[in-house]
Amino acid sequence: MLTEQTNNNSAGFGQRTANYLLHLAGWQVSPFPDLKQAIVVGGPHTSNWDGVLGILSAATLGVHSRIMIKNNLFKWPLAPLLRKLGGIPIDRSRSTGVVEQAAALFGQYHKLVLIMTPEGTRTRAPRWKTGFYHIANKACVPIVLATADYVKKQVTFPLVLQPSGNLEADMHRMYQCFASVIPRHPDKLSAPVKVLWDKQHGIGHD
Repeated sequence: MLTEQTNNNSAGFGQRTANYLLHLAGWQVSPFPDLKQAIVVGGPHTSNWDGVLGILSAATLGVHSRIMIKNNLFKWPLAPLLRKLGGIPIDRSRSTGVVEQAAALFGQYHKLVLIMTPEGTRTRAPRWKTGFYHIANKACVPIVLATADYVKKQVTFPLVLQPSGNLEADMHRMYQCFASVIPRHPDKLSAPVKVLWDKQHGIGHD
């Protein structure tokens, strides 16, 4: 299996350490939804600290998440480390595309939590990449939104979305969730989220 709940013997120390570090920094993490398979979309992504929070939150919750990485990086000496960190090799040169390969993984493993970053960058992305949505739709698995609010210091999972097939409507619901929290750098929000965020905070656009 690619992902499973950590047990007390193998991961207790790491889980306690992550929990301690988050507590020391004043952060709280909500329980992860009771799902065996899901694609987790984290954000808003405006700082390198977002990744640190994601790693610590996953460790605290005892959820072994996985992330897709280009297969040509899985060579010695990086391969063992990448796999230990949750990397899954994806071959972009294959006739079947990334969406098909990723969707197939959910048919191979009973438990799989796959992390994807639709914004692609922490600095004002003009649009989201939609590959995560097409993977979830094809694999018939839910999308879980993970948000970090830097004022409340809370990591939460405000939306579990089963793709409806209406990309525009579903994406708008996700934009709204990201716009409902305060990121580390609001000025670096992705364009579709920034429009909603500014509206909620009374910031006009020319």
